[in-house]
Amino acid sequence: MKNKNSIVTAIIICLIVLSLIGVFLIPGKQHGEAIGDAIRDAVLHEENKISLFGILEVNPAVISAFTVTGTLLIFAAAIRIFIIPRFKRVPGRFQLLLEKLVSFFDDLAKTNSPHRNGFLSVYIFSAGCYIFVSTIFELLGLQAITTGNAPIALPAPLSDINAAIAMGCQSYLVILSGGIMTNKIKGVGLTLKEFSLPISMSFRLFGALLSGLLVTELVYYTIYLSFILPVVVAVLFTLIHALIQTYVLTLLTSIFYGEVSHPKENKKRSKNKSSNTAKRAEA
Repeated sequence: MKNKNSIVTAIIICLIVLSLIGVFLIPGKQHGEAIGDAIRDAVLHEENKISLFGILEVNPAVISAFTVTGTLLIFAAAIRIFIIPRFKRVPGRFQLLLEKLVSFFDDLAKTNSPHRNGFLSVYIFSAGCYIFVSTIFELLGLQAITTGNAPIALPAPLSDINAAIAMGCQSYLVILSGGIMTNKIKGVGLTLKEFSLPISMSFRLFGALLSGLLVTELVYYTIYLSFILPVVVAVLFTLIHALIQTYVLTLLTSIFYGEVSHPKENKKRSKNKSSNTAKRAEA
């Protein structure tokens, strides 16, 4: 066993050394687009657009969003139809993973919103799955053809500012609905106090995902024909952002939802309770 482990370790080290030698010895590929133009287009999506059924010219992130949404819906339907009816008392690996995932978001909703958490747990589970899958979607490297007949890799849907704003505003509306269901007009006032919440949620998502995209672009343009560094940077940034942003947005949504959905007692009732306790103390 020791000899096998040493052989495997030696092979891995040799492959890493050969890759590093190739990084510095093989000449770099000339890019047809300047790095400033590539970064600007990654933010604004002004040049590289994709034709949607020959009707509209849309950002590549729109195609990514349609692809991720359709994949998640088909996957969820397949699980509901073929897998959930076959659940066993002693769970298998996939059943255990699914139960752990559902219980995590359910516990997050119950912890931060003990009064109304049924719809909240469903929403943060759906939002968390969408954020995670849409973030790691760019690792697939799916290609599309732009209107200028140039190939382009489909980005993460939330790297587009429009998708990030839509996700932040949707979470804000869910928080508002929790306040209205519990405290009526007071719940609206409690929610509207946090007027900057959708902006902070939106730009937190957009900034985190865009930073990973820009760092990856810089590495690709700086290190000529690297076989290791761009892959490692892209995978690490993507996975870290996927986990962190999923947890942060679901946590913030559940916390603010719990605050506005907490039932507020009337002042008269509180005064009566305080007077009753005072009388009992005097007696």
